[in-house]
Amino acid sequence: MKLLPAGMPDHSRGLIIALLGVLLVSFDALMVRLAAAPHWDIVFWRGWLICLTFALWMLVNRQGFALPPRRKERWLIIAAIVLLSGNTTLFVLSVANTAAANTVVILAASPFFAALFSWFYLREPVRLRTWVAIFSAVVGVLIVFGGGLQGGTAIGDFYALLLALCLGANLTILRRFPTVPRLPLICLSGAVAGLMAIPFAAPLSLSLQSFLVIALMGVVQMPLATLLIASATRYISSPEVSLCLLVETVLGPIWVWWVLSEAVPELTFIGGGLILLTVAIHGWLSLRESQRCQP
Repeated sequence: MKLLPAGMPDHSRGLIIALLGVLLVSFDALMVRLAAAPHWDIVFWRGWLICLTFALWMLVNRQGFALPPRRKERWLIIAAIVLLSGNTTLFVLSVANTAAANTVVILAASPFFAALFSWFYLREPVRLRTWVAIFSAVVGVLIVFGGGLQGGTAIGDFYALLLALCLGANLTILRRFPTVPRLPLICLSGAVAGLMAIPFAAPLSLSLQSFLVIALMGVVQMPLATLLIASATRYISSPEVSLCLLVETVLGPIWVWWVLSEAVPELTFIGGGLILLTVAIHGWLSLRESQRCQP
């Protein structure tokens, strides 16, 4: 990035870019809360604004998009677009129906769902430490669900679990097609989310505050965060980017608590702590392994 010093080492540059992107993402749950609008209205505007922003970006950069030649591969790419639209929709539905902390800690388990889908669909071997991490993360999710059952927020926790499953499945499909550009998929997924919301939304009835917050989300926050995190992968490894994403899991509930005084449920502390510790240890071990494999 041009804003960073030209002589900065690539590794430092990548970490700064990734952390800036994750910092922007960490405000997502707070922004949904501040929008103070029906969740389907948020999905409608968020989806279409992300679509239009990325479409404009691709138009300026003359970036095209073509589906793979084989019919089966085309259907998989279409499935990836639908899953990405599910990410946009389910995040809003989850935050609207449970504590923000529950949403982000359950979402932190998505890499392990991706490992399960890769093992089943791509026949990729799963290391013993990953199986242990999957078991540990599932236990953490069950603990968070226990708190949701006590507090009447189980439906929001269920949406978060579906979100983690969708993200894991989407990561598996994208891993199958590493050369397919990601930005057009995100752009099209925004349109799909916006279309799905039409039967349930009344998008023109929002207050000025709601419009401003949603516009900030769809035009600035999420597109810029996506571009920063995607750019970071040019300089640092995927395990390092995954570790940076843990910052969002920690900061997301803090912003909501700081601004709106939303307390974190006790069982979310326990289950979320277990998930975070699992992801951190697994990511650190993966990072060490990738560094040893480098020449």
